[in-house]
Parts: sequence; structure tokens; C-alpha cells
Amino acid sequence: MNHKLTRRSFLALTGTLSMTGVLAACAVPGQAPAAGDEGAAMAEPIVIEFLGSPGMDVNLEDEYTQFKEENPGLEWIQVQQQEGIQLLTAIAAGTAPDAARVESNVYRTFVRDDVLLDITDYIDADAQFSAPDYWLQPQESDRCTQDGRWYGIGSCWVAPHIYYNADIFEAEGIEPPSNDPEEAWEWGHFLEVARQLTVDTNGNHPGDSGFDIESVDRWGVNWPTWWIPLHAAVQSNGGAWVDNETQQIVLDSPEAVQALQRIADLQLVHQVMPQAPFLQALGMSNVQMLETQKLAMQIDGSWALAWTWEMNATLGTAVLPKMERPATDLQAHLVTIVEGTEIPDEAWQLIRFLSSPWYQERYCNLGLWLPSQTALMTDEAIARWLGPPIHPEGYEKIVTEFVPNYGHFLTMPVGYQKAADTVLQPAFDTIWIGEQTAEEAMQVVPEANAVLADEAARG
Repeated sequence: MNHKLTRRSFLALTGTLSMTGVLAACAVPGQAPAAGDEGAAMAEPIVIEFLGSPGMDVNLEDEYTQFKEENPGLEWIQVQQQEGIQLLTAIAAGTAPDAARVESNVYRTFVRDDVLLDITDYIDADAQFSAPDYWLQPQESDRCTQDGRWYGIGSCWVAPHIYYNADIFEAEGIEPPSNDPEEAWEWGHFLEVARQLTVDTNGNHPGDSGFDIESVDRWGVNWPTWWIPLHAAVQSNGGAWVDNETQQIVLDSPEAVQALQRIADLQLVHQVMPQAPFLQALGMSNVQMLETQKLAMQIDGSWALAWTWEMNATLGTAVLPKMERPATDLQAHLVTIVEGTEIPDEAWQLIRFLSSPWYQERYCNLGLWLPSQTALMTDEAIARWLGPPIHPEGYEKIVTEFVPNYGHFLTMPVGYQKAADTVLQPAFDTIWIGEQTAEEAMQVVPEANAVLADEAARG
């Protein structure tokens, strides 16, 4: 069946993918010189346009140089994505790039609508990338393949874990959490430590007579209520966000409902986590709160290590507490070739480079990424990119044990973002303010699945 992106399907997609901020490429891709024009061949390399990372002003000079050295005759232009301007807009306008970063929430929708080129043959012909032990599996195949075909390659892995101010734990005489998933805190112990670390200006803790929730001097924990940290909690409680076989949202299961309620209760019942108005009143970033001891523990993605390590305090990291089992979410954007490019072979060389050990290691070294390739998880490789001052002592346990053994990728089916925007997110919002219980709020799941069914029928 032909799923080519018609103007009608483009308009339907852009109405439901408001979370996908992508910028159309500005320059026209470089053209190969005419046959026999050797001077032009030397002077004008083929230029590949790539829509890159949103909101990141990255100096790519070394990366550009390395790519040109590995691929003579090719150059790459990276255009930064911007909020509100989409890849679909560029395609409809006839100014599509050759390759693009695509987020996992819309990846399968883009595959369905033939926005992305099938790269399976390129993968199969590549001795390195097709080797069975090259990627962390089965997670890599889970996120990249649709009906057994590859349409992108994961850039890396990222996963939420605990960041904590070690100076607070030392001052309070509390043993901090561990980077070893075999020593993950039980949920009850996590709650008790968070209670001990939450204190008001009079020295009272939650549950003490006279505890003043309006005058908290230090909060025990902050667990963000967006989908990546929430998915980690759901998995830890033995639940799932989407059933991988049926591709239906299953957040109304008892396990998922209980996990969502436990996160809400950190604020509403246990009073160890600040609600949004308290955070807004403080006007501080998570790092500033950790640094100034306004917060003891922060749940955040592994990417946050790239800037959290610079805080003026002793930073510690740890695996997430477990409800029924150790678990975390695994995510990352994918690098893809845009369907219709006139230079697919050259675009493949670019996304292959963007998925190479050389490229990935640079961003692992910065604390921004975790590896998705086994080549970067040997003792020798880890010694090159993991260590002080960026990575705290023991962080290698998160890389080699927590992520590959307890990480769960959330496959988002066709139409997921529309279901999330229109149905799930409004329901989630009622949980965090105590307007509804998680069980009540997740009664919208059948409505969300009806949206998925409608979107699937469009195919």
C-alpha cells in the first residue's frame, strides 16, 4: 500500500505532531559535478544537509573535519532544529533535508507515512553494523525496526537515574544510594530517606507535629512528571506503558496505575517532593537546588550529567529506587535518511558516521550520552571516556549493568503523539494536583487507544 506523504496527509500530520520541532534546511544540497569536469569535482564536494539537535548550539568543527577525512568528496551541513517548525513543513515545501534527527515519539508515524527511507539494505551490507553483537540488544532492534525493517539508527542511549548532593547525606549521617542495581533501594526505604531529608525552616520533617509545607527549607526528592521518568516508574512496578504485541496503551493496568499514584503521592501524601508552585516560587534550576541544598535528590536523565557535574558541591549518582524490580527508561533520538533525497548513498555515509564509535564516544565523554554500542562498553573503551571530573565514582555500574540489563525502551505506535497531546496529558495533569486519583484519570486509556486506531486506519 502506498503511504506517500500527500498534502492531505501532511496537513493531518502537522495538526497532531506539535511536539516535533524541526527546522527545514536553508541551503540547497550540493550537486555532483558534471561528468568529466575534474576541476569542479575537486572544488565542489557533495553537501549533505542534516537537521540536528534542537536547542543545542554545538561547535561541530572537529566532527566536520573527521567526517571529511573519512569521506573524501563529501561535506555535511547541520541545520539546528527550532521549536514549532517541522520536518513535514520542509517536505511539503519541497526543501527537505537529506537526513534528520527524529524523536522516538513520532518515528513510527513517520515510517508509516514514508517520510523516512528504508535503510535495511545499507545495514545488511555493513559488516560492522550488521554484526549480531555490535549493538546493545534487543533494545536497538526494538526501537529501530518496524515490521523487520530499519528506518533509522539510535544515536545513543539515555536513561533516568538519581543525582544527589553527597554533602547532605554525609552531614545527615545517611548512607547514600548506590550505582549498583543489585543494591537499588526498596521503595519504602527511599520514602523514609526522602522524609528524613525533607525539613522545614523550624527543623521539622513531614509527619512531625508542626511541619510547615509552606516553609520547606530542603526537599528530599524531585521526580519529574513527564513521560520518561514516569515510564521508568511504571516499569519498576512491573507494568508497561504500551503493550508491545498489541501496540495498545496499557496505563490503566493495576501496576501502571499504582506506579503513577506513588509518584503523585510523593507530593500529595508524603510531602517530600515540591509541587509546581513551590518550584516556580524558588525560581531555581534543579542543579541550583542541589548545589544550594534546597534539594537532596533529583531524578533526571543521564544527559543532565553534562552540566550537573559542574555544580559547586559533591555530586553522587545512583540507580532509581525499585518498586517491584530495578528498572529505568531507555530513550534517544534516531538519525534517519529522508525519503526522496537525491543522494541516499551519501546520506547513509553521514548517518553511519553519526552512529560510529568515534562520534558517540565524544558525547559519552561529555556526560551527555550513554553508549548503544558494545564497542564502547569494554574495559578499555570505558577507561577512555568515563571518569572524573564528569562521571562520579562508580558510574560505570549504571553504564554496564543498570542500562543494558534493566533498561526498557518505550515503543510509541503510529499516532501516539496525537493520543498523548489530546487525551493522556490532560489526564496526567489532574493526577499531580490531586484532582483525580491515577485510577480515575487513567479511565481515558480506551479513548487514547481509539485515537491510535483512527490513526492506524489512515494507513
